[in-house]
Amino acid sequence: MPPRTRGRYTSDAPRRRPTGSERRRRVHLREVDPVPDPDPVEHPQHDRDETEEVFEGARGGPIDRSILRSFHKHVAAKIWLGKDRAPLKLVNHGAKLQLWELDMERSRIYETVHRSGLAPLTSCSHRVASRPMLSAFCERWQLETTTFHMPFGEMTITLDDVASILHIPVTGSMISFPQALRVDDANALLVELLGTTDVEASRETEQCRSPSVRLLWLRDHFSTITDASSDDDIMFATRAFLLHLVGCTLFADKSATSVAVVYLELFRDLSMVGSYAWGAACLAYLYRQLTTATRFEVRQLGGYLTLLQAWIYEHFPEMFSSPDMSYTESRPRALRWRPHVIPDSLQSVRERLDRLQISEVCWEPYVDHRAEHPLPDIAWYSGCLKCGQVVEPYHPERVLRQFGYIQTIPPRPFTPPRPDRSILLEQYWERWTDHVLTDQSRGRRCHYSGSGESVPEYMAWYDRISHRIVQPPQLRSGFTTDARSSLPSHAASTSDTVCGDPFFDPTRLVGPNR
Repeated sequence: MPPRTRGRYTSDAPRRRPTGSERRRRVHLREVDPVPDPDPVEHPQHDRDETEEVFEGARGGPIDRSILRSFHKHVAAKIWLGKDRAPLKLVNHGAKLQLWELDMERSRIYETVHRSGLAPLTSCSHRVASRPMLSAFCERWQLETTTFHMPFGEMTITLDDVASILHIPVTGSMISFPQALRVDDANALLVELLGTTDVEASRETEQCRSPSVRLLWLRDHFSTITDASSDDDIMFATRAFLLHLVGCTLFADKSATSVAVVYLELFRDLSMVGSYAWGAACLAYLYRQLTTATRFEVRQLGGYLTLLQAWIYEHFPEMFSSPDMSYTESRPRALRWRPHVIPDSLQSVRERLDRLQISEVCWEPYVDHRAEHPLPDIAWYSGCLKCGQVVEPYHPERVLRQFGYIQTIPPRPFTPPRPDRSILLEQYWERWTDHVLTDQSRGRRCHYSGSGESVPEYMAWYDRISHRIVQPPQLRSGFTTDARSSLPSHAASTSDTVCGDPFFDPTRLVGPNR
């Protein structure tokens, strides 16, 4: 047997350097989707490019690259170099949900949907989503930290946000299923769980060109089933409705018209549909969709955009929101707002966020909601979220201000394990109470509710590891040589003073020296 060297067999043949195409096939864990997506830009390339060359020691990007290691591939890096991107196309199915409503004649289907914990999704989805607003926030998302990098620090969508905005369960079993169905397997699943014929199943997956079915096909074949139908038909229609529901909401993909058949496995046993942590899976899936959309060549954003949009309305009410005055706190917070398309351009929203001040953020928006829905303990869980083959880190220690605590310098973000280690991930999740932040890790509460305080050294650290300003100053509306005058004023708070450099200076243009 040949000798082994570093875990590989060796031979007398010279080592061959991998080709560029072979290197590109070594896709990073974070860019593997739970199901195949027909969008060709779903899997961006990882080759070194001119942006990486410029941002090594360049002005404008992070000074310390130890955290945002892939920033050179980020859309914000391209924007800083003058390569702008149009607003993202949004995959939003809010209007489609109204095409299949459960009335009194379909009460048996509704009973199962209600037990699943997913019933709020039938009424709280926004029909309208704002492309400039969501695109601008996507430009601030960073995959290593799974947070938005704002001018004053990090923010993210937490499990508390999911529970308050959507009223779906955030505790329960972790959602797992096979990596990806083959078309033949998908056809068999449709026959078994939806009662279709082999011919119908094959024709539909062939039209989708993937192991998926169209949302329209589900409505056409099952929306006419009522309580007067047979038990089997009602069971098939219930599974079809739930598949349609999650395809329009939690797991909306960039096909914009279909849903992956693999999710049917979750509805095999209808008595168990209420046992899943739907909110945690939704959050993991949205994290991944945001990560994918940070690549410059990507043109679409999937995931449940009602969650993202409502989160923005809750935390930035003075900038973007339009409240519904008839709202009551017993309902999901997603219904608190009247979604609308803001008239601003993407560049205008981008510049507004660059100027954003701490005082304009609502750090604790659910104070009035706590009587109906207290803060869930699992919101303090620090670990991984999982949705099928998607595994994403969840870091509440990076956004302590959103829980009313003074923000400290967080530990380095961890890299999630491979999704094929599902048993270990599920065991970790099942013992989530052992992995919540301790009182010591949470630190001290803010002196004033909603003040957004941080320790004095936080902003100096954050300025080194982040990219706080997205729009290049020389391309800013009404740009003058005195670019510093348009920067956000953080000096009013001692918690936001940066040692030696109280502001990030956008006049530090890209160049060879720092």
